[in-house]
Amino acid sequence: MIKRGFDCVVSLVSLIILAPALLVIALMIKLDSKGPVLFIQPRVGLNNVDFNIFKFRTMYLESDKQGLLTLGNKDSRITNVGYFLRRYKIDEFPQLLNVLKGDMSFVGPRPELRKYVNYYSKDDLIVFTVRPGITGLASIEFRNEVELLKAAEDPEQYFIHTIMPKKLSLNKQYIQKRHFFFDLKLIGITIIRVLTK
Repeated sequence: MIKRGFDCVVSLVSLIILAPALLVIALMIKLDSKGPVLFIQPRVGLNNVDFNIFKFRTMYLESDKQGLLTLGNKDSRITNVGYFLRRYKIDEFPQLLNVLKGDMSFVGPRPELRKYVNYYSKDDLIVFTVRPGITGLASIEFRNEVELLKAAEDPEQYFIHTIMPKKLSLNKQYIQKRHFFFDLKLIGITIIRVLTK
């Protein structure tokens, strides 16, 4: 109850305070490239149920047809504004709406695409007993994931067989340790990492 209350209050207050900045960002996206302001994609959330995650669009239209994984911070599909938004995690701000709706929490396992969830073992499904988060143990540990994928000979297989199992292990650790004050600690670490990047 405390966690959900925190999510609702902080996401609502943040959306109100950030509203002018979000409008400016939306305008920048529209002026920079063709396409919608938001990138909306199905992800797997609480109870193994799909929901639509919201992000600011950072890639050119139909870029996902060239692959679902982002390969490096300089991926040619990323727009000029998108590069800036990704660098400071500003593209994640629309997920405040997901938090307010109850699809997500501020802290929890990052929601994955159904394509990759299909590789989960029965034991891995425990990650769906909590709401997915904007940040978490795995998000912090793999903050440079796109660069790891860029360096891989086969990014898709490297993600499935190397990165994904490690992230799942960290997500399981979070579920065992989860506590309101632990969440606050992870939020603090995330903010510091973003500001000092």
